[in-house]
Amino acid sequence: MALWGNNDAVYSDGTITVNLTTKKVERVGTSATFDTAGISTGNVISVGAGVTYGYAVVTAVDSAGALSIASTAGFQGIATVPATTYAISEEPLYVLGDSHYRAPEAKTTGFSTSPVFTGVFGVDATEVGVAATTAVGGKEGAYAVAHSGWVGVTTYIDCHGNLRVKSEVLVAGGITGDAADDARFAE
Repeated sequence: MALWGNNDAVYSDGTITVNLTTKKVERVGTSATFDTAGISTGNVISVGAGVTYGYAVVTAVDSAGALSIASTAGFQGIATVPATTYAISEEPLYVLGDSHYRAPEAKTTGFSTSPVFTGVFGVDATEVGVAATTAVGGKEGAYAVAHSGWVGVTTYIDCHGNLRVKSEVLVAGGITGDAADDARFAE
């Protein structure tokens, strides 16, 4: 199991449920085929749009419709996970233990009274170039990053109503397999 990979989007087909007691992820319906999707031990599963519910590390691909996860620590403050979307990536495992990037990603405390968003994104070379020249929140290059790779991002609205974006390249390198994060890092 590697500490990170370069694939931002390993798999995300269909919907799942997570049993927090048994540490099992199960598909809803027949759309997901985990056993043939290229999912590996050590991949990160982010559960819910924007990691609404939490995240975990995959420990086994049990079948076409079931995965095992290492821990439920990334699902803090919730008792159940209803049928929802998900995304599996090769993001760096060490950021999962970093309280700065811990799910849920939308927080109401921090630099301002407005929600603070934190997340880790796989940003490829094309997205680096586009982010440097794209205006977001009235600010050109708001999501500009120093290098392609795994990038930690924090956004908030300051006391003057201005969008603030802070980024940190966690692992520099080439990213493949574009995830559905194009609202922040467009192609």
